Amino acid sequence: MFSNDFLFIVDVDQSKVSLAMYDNRMNNLKQLRRSGLFDTNVPRYTSYPPANHFGAEDGRTHQSEWLSAVPDGSTVSLYIHIPFCKRLCWFCACRTQGTKSLRPVDAYVENLLEELRLVRSKMRPNIALTRLHLGGGTPTILSPQTMQRLLTRIFDAFDEADDFEFSVEIDPTEASDALLNMLAANGMNRASIGVQDFAPVVQEAIGRPQTFEQTAHVVNVLRGAGVKSLNMDLLYGLPHQTLPGLSDTLQQVLSLQPDRLALYGYAHVPWMSKRQVMIDADALPDGETRFALAALAHEVLVADGFEAIGIDHFARPGDTLAIAQIKGTLRRNFQGYTDDTSEVLIGLGASSISKFPQGYSQNAAATSAYVKHVLNGELAGMRGYNMTLQDSVTARMIETLMCQFTLDADALAAQFPAADDLIRAKMKTIADRFSDHFDATPGRLIVKNASRPLVRIFAHGLDAFESPDKRHSSAI
Repeated sequence: MFSNDFLFIVDVDQSKVSLAMYDNRMNNLKQLRRSGLFDTNVPRYTSYPPANHFGAEDGRTHQSEWLSAVPDGSTVSLYIHIPFCKRLCWFCACRTQGTKSLRPVDAYVENLLEELRLVRSKMRPNIALTRLHLGGGTPTILSPQTMQRLLTRIFDAFDEADDFEFSVEIDPTEASDALLNMLAANGMNRASIGVQDFAPVVQEAIGRPQTFEQTAHVVNVLRGAGVKSLNMDLLYGLPHQTLPGLSDTLQQVLSLQPDRLALYGYAHVPWMSKRQVMIDADALPDGETRFALAALAHEVLVADGFEAIGIDHFARPGDTLAIAQIKGTLRRNFQGYTDDTSEVLIGLGASSISKFPQGYSQNAAATSAYVKHVLNGELAGMRGYNMTLQDSVTARMIETLMCQFTLDADALAAQFPAADDLIRAKMKTIADRFSDHFDATPGRLIVKNASRPLVRIFAHGLDAFESPDKRHSSAI
């Protein structure tokens, strides 16, 4: 996302950060400021259209039809949402709920199994599973017995594709050794470990105490169980976060030798996630400090040998994500950047979103409403979006821009022959609007290295929707 042109200067009180450029010094920072990087809120574009544009009827109307239309012999990805946590971290904006016992969790899994049966009954028999991802919430809150029951039913429902990958989001403070070993024995070959930041002052400010020792123990258990790939999730833009503190966290993370890293910008949206009112907004870094934190992390990780993937992921050379970037097959979905090329992602559980070539279907968000539908023998889709050709073209253009920082009119027109004029018109719109930020040749736009931090703003220039509340996350 960032070029190698940044020099960081930290004041001795560690309260202010300035960025200078080696050649054009402040010119690029001024240009980024003028382009709205530090005061613009835009979607993250993990889907197009973003989920706030889903309609109340589309998901319910089309879910069964789209499931039945998945071709025989094809592959699908499966996402399982576990919306329970024993602690509710204040920074989190995911659909989750607290619980002090496993009784509601076990009951919820029984409803998941019924939804799995309903969904699978709508699909053709010869369909294989290419990706399985358990997210939340806290999937590792499940007991080994309940987790085994869930996995057994999933593997009974779907055969595994040749490139099958099984990943789980892991909270190191809520993951027993027995559960981790059982997941590995069932084929989990990628684990995603939440870290956020190891600085105690930051952890206290976001309600997430987690020691380095707890995290290292989980890493050792997973490596010992034969899990081949470990991903770690970090956040920048957290309260009381500083460059020296983030640098210390990065060194601790690197000592654990992860294979991938995701570095997300914290989205402070207390109007959407009520628990975020617990976070002191006055302690949040401003836009330019957020930029400095992200750029510092980029430089540290690239210097350690990671390949920068898109705007917020990093992978070791040889990792399938890095290979996908080189091959031009990198994709973007609700989990961020992925090498999964399946056209169908099925979401199970409350609030889960399924993606089909025809559109999106999102399950009832409230757990009680989700359970009611499943117990009535109904699919749980309540909201969604039915894609038009223009939507599909725009979605692919945004994904290509976010993944490759490039738009090629001929390549896009080869995918959408009936939309050549639309593609070129959209490219002209953003080329004219952001002319200083692209290297342009006939039919091709390439984002300049120094302008890559603006790519979500460029994507917004392609977006045909206007968000009525303008309450998306910061562009940086």
